[in-house]
Amino acid sequence: MQKIRILTAGDSSLLIEFGKEISPEINRKITATVQLMKEQHIEGVVDVIPAFCSLLVNYDPRVISYEEIKSRMQALVKVDAKASEGKKKIFEIPVCYGGEYGPDIENIAENAGLSVEEVIKIHSSRDYLIYMLGFLPGFCYLGGLDERIHTPRLANPRIKINAGSVGIGGSQTGIYPLDSPGGWQLMGMTPVKTYDPDRETPILVEAGDYIRFVSVDEAEYKRIKELVDREEYQCVVHEGEV
Repeated sequence: MQKIRILTAGDSSLLIEFGKEISPEINRKITATVQLMKEQHIEGVVDVIPAFCSLLVNYDPRVISYEEIKSRMQALVKVDAKASEGKKKIFEIPVCYGGEYGPDIENIAENAGLSVEEVIKIHSSRDYLIYMLGFLPGFCYLGGLDERIHTPRLANPRIKINAGSVGIGGSQTGIYPLDSPGGWQLMGMTPVKTYDPDRETPILVEAGDYIRFVSVDEAEYKRIKELVDREEYQCVVHEGEV
């Protein structure tokens, strides 16, 4: 682990830098730090925002001083904590690949020199670590995409990509949580809402969780979508060792 630095980020924020490289080890340390902060209920902390290699801590200077929050953070990052005691939460995300749901999947396959079936198998064969959330509410920055299916972004981005679309952009894969412009190559669609402002917990997942894509046919996609629309669908969640 690289040396951790605590920096001033404005008059009501601290930035904790855990390193300079994107790695599961650094992500686990960030996730563990967030958990410790939640457990300690530090008065005056307004929000914590994890990123690839850092953690932004927003605080209310009327409640806690800069010196005090920095001292608390210095002590906290020294704790040898492990996120969820070495457990990881894995969210199963059903995806209907290809056809109208994934109009670019043949481009992805051609770029990789593989068949569409091989692309689907590769994409759905591993668990993807959520390094951080950003860009849009509930948009997950995932790590771990197999190099064989890395695919350049579209030369001409689409004006609108439908919510639930699953795509690849360079070395990353992800899910569009809302209708949005975008340049990723679309390979499928999920009926699961990773963001729903009307849900008790609007964002389905957190940084440090994992996503596992599960291939489903169109009939199963439509069945799950009906359950989602009726607010009766429960996402399958597994626990595993980190």
